[in-house]
Formats: sequence, C-alpha cells, structure tokens
Amino acid sequence: MPIRRLDPLTIDRIAAGEVIERPAAAIKELIENALDAGAKSIEVAIEAGGRRLIRVVDDGGGMDEADLALAVERHATSKIPDRDLTAIMTFGFRGEALPSIASVSRLEIRTRSPGAPTGLKLVVEDGVKSAIEPCASPCGARVEARELFAATPARLKFLKSDRSEALAAADAVKRLAMTAPEVCFSFTTDVGSSFDWPPSGGGEAGFTERLRQALGDDFAANSVPLEASRDGARLFGRAGLPTYSRPNASQQFLFVNGRAVRDKTLAGALRGAYIDFLPPDRHAVAALFVECDPREVDVNVHPAKAEVRFRDAQAIRSLIVGAVKQRLNEALHRASTTGGSATILAMRPPQPYRGASYSPRWDWRASPAAPQLAEPAQASFAEVAPSSPAPAAWASERDVAAPLGAARAQVHENYIIAQTRDGVVIVDQHAAHERIVYERLKRQREQGAIERQALLTPLVVDLDSDAAALIDAHAAELTALGLIVEGFGPGAVMVREAPAAIAQGDLVGLVRDLAADLAADDGAQTLARRLDQRLATFACHHSVRSGRPLKPEEMNALLREMEATPGAGQCNHGRPTYVELKLSDIERLFGRK
Repeated sequence: MPIRRLDPLTIDRIAAGEVIERPAAAIKELIENALDAGAKSIEVAIEAGGRRLIRVVDDGGGMDEADLALAVERHATSKIPDRDLTAIMTFGFRGEALPSIASVSRLEIRTRSPGAPTGLKLVVEDGVKSAIEPCASPCGARVEARELFAATPARLKFLKSDRSEALAAADAVKRLAMTAPEVCFSFTTDVGSSFDWPPSGGGEAGFTERLRQALGDDFAANSVPLEASRDGARLFGRAGLPTYSRPNASQQFLFVNGRAVRDKTLAGALRGAYIDFLPPDRHAVAALFVECDPREVDVNVHPAKAEVRFRDAQAIRSLIVGAVKQRLNEALHRASTTGGSATILAMRPPQPYRGASYSPRWDWRASPAAPQLAEPAQASFAEVAPSSPAPAAWASERDVAAPLGAARAQVHENYIIAQTRDGVVIVDQHAAHERIVYERLKRQREQGAIERQALLTPLVVDLDSDAAALIDAHAAELTALGLIVEGFGPGAVMVREAPAAIAQGDLVGLVRDLAADLAADDGAQTLARRLDQRLATFACHHSVRSGRPLKPEEMNALLREMEATPGAGQCNHGRPTYVELKLSDIERLFGRK
C-alpha cells in the first residue's frame, strides 16, 4: 500500500484518542485551561456521564477574536511564551485539547475578554469551524461539548456506564480543586452526586479546608499534616493514619507543581513510607503535593500529562518516605477516630425490639426473675468479676488523665479495659505489645547494635555474574545491616555472618531476592526492609501472648509504653491495637442520644 498523508480530521481523531480517552479527560483539559486563564469560579455540568453534554464555565480572562480562531487549531497555544519546554509553568501547553475535543463532539465556545463590548461564539462540528459571531456572554469562557464520541462509535462502546463515567468526572474535578483552594468549584450531574465548594482561601488553613471539602471530615480528623524540604524540593499535604487505610489506592492524591499525576515514583514512595504500618492488601489515604524547579521534572512524557519523570527520582522518593515516616512516628499511639463508630455499628442490633409488653416504666424488681439478694446489689457482682480486676483506688489521677487512661480490668485474658476522662479504651494486649517489641528491635538495628551470628559453615549462594557483582558492590552497606558477604568467583557470593534474628531462616532466598531488588535500584534499603519484616515476625513470637493474665500494674505499664511508642495504634500486621469509645458513643449505644 503506498504511503499517503492522513486527512486533518483523521489526524485530529488520532490525537483525541491519546488525549481524550473518556469524558473525565475532556473535563480535566477544560478546567486546566480555565485555571491557566486565572479563573476564580469554575462551574462544571455533565449529562449522561458526559456523553450527552459537558459544560465548563469560568470567569477567567477570556479570548479575543484572533485567539478564539486559533484556539481550535492543533498545536496552537498561549502557554509557552519563550518556547522553553524545560520550564513549563502552566497546566496545558500542547495545544491539542480543544481541537481533539472538537474532532469527537459538537463543540461550542462562548467567550468575552475584559473590556470587550460583546461576547464571541464559535462552533466546530465534524472538524468544520463556523464563522465567529457576536453573542451575549459574561467575561470568561463557556465551553460546551455535546454528543461526545458520536462520530467515533468504536470509542463510544468502550465507555462505562453513565454512573461510572460521572464518578470519574467528579474525581477529575475533585483532584483539580485540591490544587486551587482559592477557586470556587461546582459540579452538577444528572447521575450521581453534585457538589458546590466555595473558595476556602489561601495559606495552610485554606488548603486544609479544601481537603476537608474534597475528602470529608473523617480525613481531616484522621490525618497528619506534612511539611518538608530537601535539595530545592518541597513536600506538603496530609497523610492518613495507618488505621484509616483503604483496600485500594483510589484515595491517594498525588500532585507535582500543582498538576495531578499518577506517578510510579510517588506511589512507590508512599507505599514505602507505610511499609511498617500497613499489610500489603491495605493502602494509605493521602494528599501529597510536591513542588520543585520545573527544570527538574519532565511533564511532557505522556499525551494527557498524567505522568511525569524526575531528574533525580531517588531524592524525591527519599523526601516523601522520610517526611511521612517522621510524621507517623510523631503520631505515636494515635489511631483513627472512626474505630468507635465502627464498634457501635457492630454492636447495635439491626432493629431494636419493641414487643407488646414493652414499657418505658418497666421495673426490674417487679419481674418474677428478679434475684432475692440479702446483700447490696453491687456486691452481688463479685462472683462474676473480670479476669484481672484493677481497683479504681489503685490507679492515680495521672493515669486516668493519660491518653489511654487507667486500666480497670482484663477480660478473656487478652483485652484490657481502661477508663479515660471522657470514655473507655479497649486494648488488644498481644497486638499492642507486638508493636512495642518490634519498635525496640528496630531501634537496636538503627543504633548499630544488631546482633550477628557467624555461620558454622559459610554459605555459598550461586547467582548470575551481574547479580553477584551487585551484591559484592554493596557489601559495605550490607555489613552495616548485619549481613557479611564477599565475592566467591564470577557467579557466586559467600555469606559468613547474618543478623541473629534471621540466621536460621532462608538466607539463600534472602540473598537472591536482595540481588533482584538491587537490580531494581532499591539499594541497600532493601535488606533493611526485609530485616524489618523478619523482626516483625520475631516480635510477634516474643510478645505478651493472648490468654496471659496481667496484674494491674502490668496493664498500666503497657498503656504508658504504648503512648510513647511510634505506630502503637496498630500492630505489625496493620490491625488496630485499641478501640476508643467516647461517652457520647456509649450513650448512643444505649439510646441516650
């Protein structure tokens, strides 16, 4: 078949396939244009999940007649004034969004620039532009795309249900709204939920309020603020507590220089920061914003600008891991506030029983089953006392005022019941002590006090030549972590000593896994992570066991140590170590509120 030039409409539709993959992508491009135009109010409306209608209205700078004529031409842009692609300061810059949308829909643009006597209207249908006409329009721009993908039925059939597309569109608006707390955002849909967020202002307070609008009150109450800088890069945002995790990563919001991205470096760094706190099947909730010199990040590696590439990815990773870990450690024993509500829901029966004989004036003394007691009623409970009572007189006011309160009892030889000033705390003694022991072992490792064990017979591990060379090249770092290795020919290494906690484990598998991770540029931190996993197992087997009775002073000592231990709100497997019930929760349980 001879080579020929494609016609312009086909070229535009190919470009649209790269940029506009679904209605949410079109909405993203239009909102980015509005933000670049300096809009302070952006209204988004969709119908049928965006298939039938997408409308974005803003109060930005608008366009004059010459700009409007060029706006729907491919590779026409106002956002690279000096032709420098290494220092892009705007959201959009490719000049493909509007012509791509126009090639797969009926596009109408109404706009007016400040000072213009009237507005202007332009319609593009099937790639054909109409003449620009005057029209009534406020300052700013109003862009409507109707019947999206009607001219490309192959793409239309790959769209999901209206509800799914509406959810994706809402998510796109939400992510962009997080980057601009000083802008008013509204989203209206005929399927699903709409929202209207007033501007929350600038500064830390405005940023926190916008995250509350987008992610809810629970996130605001169960997250910690982040603020860190390193080598010219700045990180800020909020990271959710480990016990406020989710089964997938849909609640992770990552931004680079204000641009919402789905970046493997950032996602991997966030996962690494929580590796000590969450099991592999749970994911953190977080909103992270990275700001750096535009010359240090390439945003031009994906047609939809959804991915970025850092010049020094390892530095960005270290910044995120270090900052998030530090803030989680500073949170100490803190657990999510949703535990009490979940407990109440689990304890509450589906429907309260109200039989015919129910009366609010019921007197238990009138019941035929009422016990005939010679002694005072309170004393009759002595025979069914908790496993290990902690008399109220023993606990000091200081213990009651502590975050986890004063121990009152141990039930089922595993759960400590503690009283706080405004509620009750239930602690899983084994899970809590497991975290305490684990953190103690980690501190020993970090202080260089790792106990090593020499192998009776040095272990030779066969590897390919490249893997053996990697292990040998990192021998010094591995020695600092307790693993003594040396080269043993072109395709093998010899292990002479190993950390005592894992010396009886599968060292051959450990070395081979380590070589694979080193090849993936994880560095010697990989052994530290693998050692932490072994230490977690070691801690589990050397902690206070379930079923062990504890004395009152032991229970209170455990509570105080929890309060001083990083990550004590969850065990090494990611489960909560305690649940707190406020008095208001208990009163709701009994129908008092």
